[in-house]
Amino acid sequence: AEKVRENADYVGDKFAEEARKIHFGESDPRGIYGEATLEEAKSLAEDGVEFMPVPVFPEDRN
Repeated sequence: AEKVRENADYVGDKFAEEARKIHFGESDPRGIYGEATLEEAKSLAEDGVEFMPVPVFPEDRN
């Protein structure tokens, strides 16, 4: 989990939106992490967007 934090951009609750932009080539490819609702996660999976759950980092919520 620490490697994710060191090598990816935190996008907060915009995770689903940004992941979709990256997947469809509308944003530069890069590692991101943030939060998504269950419905957003299901929609990403249905669209073929690859992602995986990671634990919440407390300092990112402050």
